[in-house]
Amino acid sequence: MTDNLSLQQLENNDAFVQRHIGPDEAEQQHMLATLGATSLDELIAQTVPENILLEKPMQIGDAQTEESVLGYLKQVASQNKLYKSYIGMGYSDTLVPNVILRNVMENPGWYTAYTPYQPEIAQGRLQSLLNYQQMVVDLTGLEMANASLLDEGTAAAEAMALSKRVSKNKKSNVYFIADDVHPQTINVVKTRAEMFGFEVLVAPAKDAADADVFGALFQYPSTTGEITDLTDLIAAVQAKKGIASVAADILSLTLLKAPGELGADVVLGSSQRFGVPLGYGGPHAAFFATRDKFKRSLPGRIIGVSQDTRGNQALRMALQTREQHIRREKANSNICTAQVLLANMAVFYAIYHGPEGLKQIAQRVNRLTTILATGLQAKGFELAHDTWFDTITLNVGDKKSALVEKALANEINFRTDLDGQIGISVDETTSASDIAQLFDVLIGEGHGLDIDAIDAQITSESISSIPAELVRQSDFLTNEVFNTHHSETEMLRYIKHLESKDLALNHSMISLGSCTMKLNATAEMIPVTWPEFASLHPFVPVDQAKGYQQMITELSDWLVEATGYDALSMQPNSGAQGEYAGLLAIQKYHESRGDTHRNVCLIPSSAHGTNPASAQMASMKVVVVKCDAKGNVDMDDLREKAEQVSENLSCIMITYPSTHGVYEETIREICDLVHAHGGQVYMDGANMNAQVGVTSPGFIGSDVSHLNLHKTFCIPHGGGGPGMGPIGVKSHLAPFLPDHPVINVDQTTSGNGAVSAAPWGSAGILPISWVYIALMGGQGLRKATQVAILSANYMAKRLEEHFPILYTGRNDKVAHECIIDLRPLKEASGITEMDVAKRLMDYGFHAPTMSFPVAGTLMVEPTESEPLSEIDRFVDALIAIRKEIAQVESGEWTLEDNPLHNAPHTMADLVDANWSRNYSRELAVFPTAQAATNKFWPTVNRIDDVYGDRNLVCTCPSTESYAEE
Repeated sequence: MTDNLSLQQLENNDAFVQRHIGPDEAEQQHMLATLGATSLDELIAQTVPENILLEKPMQIGDAQTEESVLGYLKQVASQNKLYKSYIGMGYSDTLVPNVILRNVMENPGWYTAYTPYQPEIAQGRLQSLLNYQQMVVDLTGLEMANASLLDEGTAAAEAMALSKRVSKNKKSNVYFIADDVHPQTINVVKTRAEMFGFEVLVAPAKDAADADVFGALFQYPSTTGEITDLTDLIAAVQAKKGIASVAADILSLTLLKAPGELGADVVLGSSQRFGVPLGYGGPHAAFFATRDKFKRSLPGRIIGVSQDTRGNQALRMALQTREQHIRREKANSNICTAQVLLANMAVFYAIYHGPEGLKQIAQRVNRLTTILATGLQAKGFELAHDTWFDTITLNVGDKKSALVEKALANEINFRTDLDGQIGISVDETTSASDIAQLFDVLIGEGHGLDIDAIDAQITSESISSIPAELVRQSDFLTNEVFNTHHSETEMLRYIKHLESKDLALNHSMISLGSCTMKLNATAEMIPVTWPEFASLHPFVPVDQAKGYQQMITELSDWLVEATGYDALSMQPNSGAQGEYAGLLAIQKYHESRGDTHRNVCLIPSSAHGTNPASAQMASMKVVVVKCDAKGNVDMDDLREKAEQVSENLSCIMITYPSTHGVYEETIREICDLVHAHGGQVYMDGANMNAQVGVTSPGFIGSDVSHLNLHKTFCIPHGGGGPGMGPIGVKSHLAPFLPDHPVINVDQTTSGNGAVSAAPWGSAGILPISWVYIALMGGQGLRKATQVAILSANYMAKRLEEHFPILYTGRNDKVAHECIIDLRPLKEASGITEMDVAKRLMDYGFHAPTMSFPVAGTLMVEPTESEPLSEIDRFVDALIAIRKEIAQVESGEWTLEDNPLHNAPHTMADLVDANWSRNYSRELAVFPTAQAATNKFWPTVNRIDDVYGDRNLVCTCPSTESYAEE
């Protein structure tokens, strides 16, 4: 009965908390009873060490309704001033095609998918990423591209690292950067170089010809707009066995000679202006291409063409042995450095417009820039260069202040960081009327300039701002996919065609341990595409971004409260970047104390897989600490190794709860031990979903953590990116947080190096986490943690009769995830963890994390958002699979002829007229009634990884190859 509820109780019915948390109160009680507990608090007391339980609740406020939160945030966002920005510097406003905005960026079928580690149910985004690689290869003129990096600045840093790995000039430790590269890129590369121990030489581009360097970086066109033929400079660097990299503007490459044709070894840049909103700096996908001979040193992910068991073409992530969970500290780079959702948006933009459409956009941008330049020159303005694509730089001397002030009065932003100069960059959104307004502002009204007359003059006199020898002659985007889908109907269907091949959270549970695939609520996503947040250039004056600054400050305060730290940096734009920034702060802290020799990083074998790769990026020596039989850090081994490296100990990187899925009882002792040897404690934030409101890294004794906002705080994974990895620190590390060379982040960090291209990282997705926390409130966040722990323990309890649970903590409880040990079954039956993972697809599920952190296991994390019915459905699927394994054990099915070994099954199997297997097609594709009613069809059979690596193809196959198939 609800007749006698109070007003407060009735209003609570609309609370978001119960919409975010999957199991309702009755279901929670059922789950608790299964575990022998009477309440969530009792379960937490049974699970979490008493000495780390928080003594008082978080001060984050009460849960709110979606309407009130979005209404408030809209008021905050309205403080952002949407001036017309001509700042450029690698960021351009763009027109996002609405068909892409609605059906990709705002579509959970695209933004809630996970990294395509299970390629049979990720063929859609793999195809899109292959298209992206093809686009990059075509435009750059090189042979091999990856599937995106984080931003242009970090891509340039990766180019430097690649250059050092492959350069034959082993004697040089100097990296050259032309002084006309974007300033934020120079800064990010210098920050990375310092950690690697490289010397950086920043000088005019022409000086590269005489420098003895292992690599060089040029900008094309330059940051001030000049278009220079880099052929001879590139050749000079290569003549001394150096590697030549070029940071390029992607739209300009439709008109300019490809850098690969100039001889470049590496070409990189941002694909943001291909239909990705500015978002105050991100998320944006960087592109990165290189020569085929350097493919095994290429950073990040590469999508390759392979084949499935039927011999059909199928896509997968290639060269996976490079990943850090296999190569650990020997990894080339951190694999968690991609922006998949944004790369997909960029390539859909290219597909929608096609090569001719892109070229016309570029020609229009260039023509408007030329009209502006011609008119200003006619009125006595002096241009810094006589070549340009979309950017001109005016030499204005002491008139600069007055011109900038007048522009601001007319709600216009110029580039102002150049001494005695003003930069103006035109983009796709610029109109002829905008150029007319610029004439009025710069020259004064009554100037007499006529846009059409100038345009006619340019046409009749064949005026060109691009040197004849640098005009592009080669074709690009010739593959059929870029020449087919130009109507909205075709585009809409192509997007849906690819989406239907991918399993995302809008279909079923994705129980990936350590990846926290929880609800990304619609209300959290809505503000991302509000113009007030989406359309702001990252380098606008801070007083034009008051809404962003307020939102970021409030979110930072909440995260500081949740972590128990004292300060926070939002700049790291992925978890990997957060790890790197945290280690950087630790090293800078040691240096400030004269402890420059401290460079050893202890990493337990139970730590998160990205940790060793990040430590390598910070030039640390990794020492692995053993774990005991229960999955805990082996304290004797830790004491011994800490003592051995005491003099040089920099830090420990530890994940808590551990990646083994347990709350270690000795965590405070570990922190104290490391501190006693002069080290710092880096606590990986991957498992914060088991801490928020219950404990906190700062309270436990850690010095720094990164926070995966794309895990615990609800930013979606986007098919493998975007992410955000802000770092929280104790006060003694706060002075060493990242700053930015263009926009000062904080007075206390002034002058520190940047780790990402934008001051506040991927600020455009921070509203997601802000809305989540505001909707949940302090109590709601704590309950989310409690229910995540409840769901994991309920799942482990139901499964333990059928599979060994590898590690448990106090009272045989797990944390928010558990590891199913398949090794005994493999020994008894021959069935592998891969077989189980692929068979789960036939039941309609994405596999849990496979063979990490322990080979031969599955790591399962249900999160708090999955309802009991879905948890039970998943458990029932695993139990059914266990029965199938038993039939192999008994000999009823052979090891080669059983539904696990041949999984996943496709429509091709269902209609196979020559089916001759020892089990029915119905069992293959409809193993349960639930699988039949909610069937997700893998579009390819099991993919041959070895074939794909031996026959590496990372661009789009021709139409003929599909026809032959």
